[in-house]
Amino acid sequence: MEVSEEERRQVEEQVEKMMSGQGSEVTLCDVGLDQSKPATLRKNVTYIVAAVIFNDKEEVLMVQEAKQDCYKQWYLPAGRMEVGESLVEALMREVKEEAGFDCEPITLLLIQEQGPQWIRFIFLARVTGGTLKNLSAADQESLQASWWDRQSALSLRGRDILRLIDCGLKYRRDPWHPVTLPMDMSCRHVVQKLVLVYTNNDDIWVLVIKAPALHLPTAAAVKTHAVTWAANMVVQEAMPKAYYDHDVNTLGAFSLQHNGRQHGKTDGVCFNTLVALVPDHVQRNEDGEKVEWKGTERPPPVENSRYIWCEVRKKTLKEKLLKMTKNMSILPVHSLY
Repeated sequence: MEVSEEERRQVEEQVEKMMSGQGSEVTLCDVGLDQSKPATLRKNVTYIVAAVIFNDKEEVLMVQEAKQDCYKQWYLPAGRMEVGESLVEALMREVKEEAGFDCEPITLLLIQEQGPQWIRFIFLARVTGGTLKNLSAADQESLQASWWDRQSALSLRGRDILRLIDCGLKYRRDPWHPVTLPMDMSCRHVVQKLVLVYTNNDDIWVLVIKAPALHLPTAAAVKTHAVTWAANMVVQEAMPKAYYDHDVNTLGAFSLQHNGRQHGKTDGVCFNTLVALVPDHVQRNEDGEKVEWKGTERPPPVENSRYIWCEVRKKTLKEKLLKMTKNMSILPVHSLY
């Protein structure tokens, strides 16, 4: 089956929509649904929000912990999302409770995940009101808040936040991906919707599913793997023979969708991602010996009749996609497995 020009145009429109940060309702899941359960907050998924907030001196907002296991240690304003909240509402609540400030998000900086059961959303945010929490307002949420110059000695709860602070400074000084904020769109499971591409430097193809109409694949995250493993499941299903000769790289997210209003029904998250299928240049024979890698100008053949490669021919779209695969100028999604 060849892709008609009309079908190609429809696929290109879907890709452009994704690249512009728009979402779409998740009405079907093509892969892995039988291995996934509906996301239910505090039961089988935990979402953490964290805020990176700077003042005019580039000091970062920190809070002193009240919890016994990390008493008096310092950390970014952060905490678990509560049932019925959106990601932004959770962010605003945590900053208010722990630091005393009202805030608004600027953009998502980074997403970290350990499978669908634990996902942390790190926001760059700004203060919009309120007052800095002091010791007289200490409660179970935090003891106090302070601005940290990042040089003075401070007893940190975890050094993982240093990377997040650096990421925030980098974005503040020179944004490297578009402003990305969660879209209020419902999703029942944790899923990855893929713009899965293969390139040969000059040309680029997108993997699509044929029925009911040509569309970008959506795959469910499974508890035993990283969220981004969903892309691997798609490639395994579409090209089982080629799978072991290629790396499946989730380069980042164009956008993400979450609603959270109906507990157990809309607690899922849809990650709209760019994924590159890259040949493994270290090839081995049956004895495990390295053999010369022979490059290919075209993507590996599809072995599953559900799928087909669609070449991108719209010049502006092709150029944007090729550039994105090289500089990864989209929201990072880091798997901590």
